[in-house]
Amino acid sequence: MSRKEKEEPLKGKTLAVYLYLLKNNKPVGAREIQRKLDFSTPSLAIYHLSKLEELGLVKKEGGGFIVNKVVTDNNIKVKHFLVPRFLFYSVFSSLAFVFELNFRPAEITSAYFFFLTSTLICTLIFCFETTRTWKKGSL
Repeated sequence: MSRKEKEEPLKGKTLAVYLYLLKNNKPVGAREIQRKLDFSTPSLAIYHLSKLEELGLVKKEGGGFIVNKVVTDNNIKVKHFLVPRFLFYSVFSSLAFVFELNFRPAEITSAYFFFLTSTLICTLIFCFETTRTWKKGSL
């Protein structure tokens, strides 16, 4: 099974279960997942857990399930948090924009205006992508 085939089932409630398990560093049971993710029954949580287990992304350990393999292209795990990778680009481009504004030349040229506009556009795009990734991942 290719990586793309493994990622396709990771959407909707299955993705929510996977992200919840990824945030917890301890085994999590179906009933806890049902309560935290507001599923109607524990069997719905078990369905999504078994789907993830078939893909090899989670495994049974102790009294529950734990992540076996991390598959997040758009997020970076920092301790217990999932941070969109675009956040780092947003911060860097924002700092570059502020730097350009603070150290402007005595005479504003078209080249300076071009670089300032380009940096601003990059900052806006990275901020948009960060927000979109954050909302998509239900973080």
